[in-house]
Order: sequence, then C-alpha cells, then structure tokens
Amino acid sequence: MAEMSVQLVAVERRLWSGSASFVVAQTTEGEIGLMAGHEPVLGQLVEGGVVKITTTAGETVIAAVHGGFLSVNADNVSILAESAELSGEIDVAAARRDLQAEDADERARAAARLRAADSAA
Repeated sequence: MAEMSVQLVAVERRLWSGSASFVVAQTTEGEIGLMAGHEPVLGQLVEGGVVKITTTAGETVIAAVHGGFLSVNADNVSILAESAELSGEIDVAAARRDLQAEDADERARAAARLRAADSAA
C-alpha cells in the first residue's frame, strides 16, 4: 500500500501527523481526495469544512477545519488551518448551541464541528 506523510496543523497546535493512505478535504474548488503520488496541489480550505485522514493502520482521523490551505507535493500533504478540532475533542452540546449564533461564520464552524463529530460516531 502506498503511503504519504500527512500533517494537520492549526495556528495554535499540531493536531495530527503520521503516515496515511488517503486524505479527503473540502476546498473552495470542491472536495478533493488525495493518495500517494498525487500531482502537486495548493488549495484553499473552506470555512466550516471537514478533513478525513485514513491512516496506514486503517484508522480514521476526522477534524473540523476552519479556513487555511492544503499543500500537496510528492508524497507529503500539509493541511494548515486557521483553527481546527479533532472529532473526539468536540463539545457537541456547545456546537448545537452555536448553530443559533447570529454570526454566519460561527454557525458554519458549529455545523462543521457537528459533521465531524457525527462522522466519527
């Protein structure tokens, strides 16, 4: 199985890094799936998106990602987000409350957090 090195980093911390066989991310151009050997790409991540990483061990890492970009070259994928949360860290009750926020960006973040938490369940 071909593998690639993946780093998922937010401004405040590194969320995950390791070897993966597949990555899915939502960019402003649409959803993109990445495998080892993918052509070089630079993409802007959407506000309120979800990233899914399938590790070489067969585990799935899911994160709600808010803005930033991803960079693909050779067998490396770097996901650099303005902010991000791993699905297991998400406070679902708080995210549901945030769906009622007046700010559209806050509602988009809450929706992404809920999608990430639901995907991991």
